[in-house]
Amino acid sequence: MGSSRSLFFFITLAIIILNLVAPAISQYDGMCTERTDYCWKCSDTGIYTPGDKYHENLNSLLSSFSSSNTQNNYGFYNSSLGQDQNQVNAIALCRGDISEDSCHACLNKSADVLLQNCTRHQKEAIVWAEPCMARYSNNLIFGIEQVDPVQHVPSEKYARNDLVLTSLLAILSDRAASGDSLKKFAAGHATVSGGEKIYALVQCTPDLDKQNCSNCLKQSVSEIQTCCGGKGGRVLRPSCNLRYEAGLFFESTANSLVDIPAPVPPAPAPEEGTAPPPPEEGTTPAPEEGTAPPPPEEDTAPAPEEAKKKSNTKQTVIIIAVVLVVFVTIFSSICFFYRVRKRRVKLEQDENSEEVSLGDSLQYDFETIRSATDDFSDANMLGRGGFGAVYKGRLLNGQPIAVKRLSKNSGQGDREFKNEVMLVAQLQHRNLVRLLGFCLKAEERLLIYEYVPNTSLDHFIFDPNNHEHLDWETCYKIIGGIARGILYLHEDSRLRIIHHDLKASNILLDKYMNPKIADFGMARLFVIDQTQGHTRTVRGT
Repeated sequence: MGSSRSLFFFITLAIIILNLVAPAISQYDGMCTERTDYCWKCSDTGIYTPGDKYHENLNSLLSSFSSSNTQNNYGFYNSSLGQDQNQVNAIALCRGDISEDSCHACLNKSADVLLQNCTRHQKEAIVWAEPCMARYSNNLIFGIEQVDPVQHVPSEKYARNDLVLTSLLAILSDRAASGDSLKKFAAGHATVSGGEKIYALVQCTPDLDKQNCSNCLKQSVSEIQTCCGGKGGRVLRPSCNLRYEAGLFFESTANSLVDIPAPVPPAPAPEEGTAPPPPEEGTTPAPEEGTAPPPPEEDTAPAPEEAKKKSNTKQTVIIIAVVLVVFVTIFSSICFFYRVRKRRVKLEQDENSEEVSLGDSLQYDFETIRSATDDFSDANMLGRGGFGAVYKGRLLNGQPIAVKRLSKNSGQGDREFKNEVMLVAQLQHRNLVRLLGFCLKAEERLLIYEYVPNTSLDHFIFDPNNHEHLDWETCYKIIGGIARGILYLHEDSRLRIIHHDLKASNILLDKYMNPKIADFGMARLFVIDQTQGHTRTVRGT
């Protein structure tokens, strides 16, 4: 008993450490080859298993980008493949001046480099080559400005004239941001003192709008002061990139001269002994030193009677204006109050109707569930908990299910039952068990969940035969999944939820050993930003 508690304590501690460390790891920049031909970053947002559906979808997507069957002349590819936890979203971008064949060759080699270096099989990664970029993720990435990770790659040649370079990059950034949904690319050169030239190009992924493209490039331009130590170089981001050099590095067909406006020199101070410039037309010259100023104009102030009349008129206007402002403010406040109150009543009605509609759509017929579980036979029993037994079943369409049959004297009343149904029905996360429906008939109360084949975590921790399956990689995946599920419940779901009964027997494992948190009968809702709560009953194990 003591050893099991210690093991559970260390698993919980690992979950907390993982939550604290993960954000810091994700901020590190990527790695590059020795000649900086390729730079990459593998992000720890999740891990796939080699040969699984995610891996298969990833290979298919990356291969399609570099395939000769994929034809476009603008060098931008974005696509998605798969569903739910196996969905892969990918983007590929080639430099706007290279040919389609060169683009395919670059993407083909970049995909190989990326998969060879992300050896822990991360579900999110990016690779930059000099002529192209490719990235993939299990999260949505289309149309979103992404400025991290960032990679600075200095070159070997001197290429700095800060005033001209900054102006050149700013002009090219405006041109690129104004591009269409197929290409946001601009290149050109400017001449510095002595006849030398600086060449530069900037580019955004064209799924960004003008403002996001401009923001990404401005942030990159602001970093050239610290990027490359007076040399040419590249600033690489997922959503945009730029490069500048002392020599031509892109196709000459994309080159153009960019006129940089000359800075306006300050006006020189007048030399001693010279006369000041004549005053502009319509202005009065200042009196010379030693001369008397011109006489003041005659005072044309109004008579006392007229002044008093004007003062009274002014006071009347001020009083009327103040009264109008107060009236409008009070009237607007009353209207606003009634409008907010009316909207609140409507929202409450909508929420109530939504709950009723949700409950109706999830309700199953009792005979259907009894038939699916072979009349709740002992052969189909998966286990028994504090509130009743759990049975395996199969619906008429062949879908496997897990049915939680609450015992009649379990102590879980209608309130706890409805709490679990309405709560779990609103939760959608890959590390939470999915509720398919429920059934109410007389004293029978059933919860229908997705079937998770590998039972619960405690069968692997405490069973000597199954314990050998918990190698470090599997433990790490389980810990990460539990942490993501708890983070979703506490921070990211539309309701803040405290589980109250998190233990090894309530962590289910699917066929890929991905964890799913189950059993929300004791869960409690908290309002957003609430950090403390009180209970009158003992909860949890």
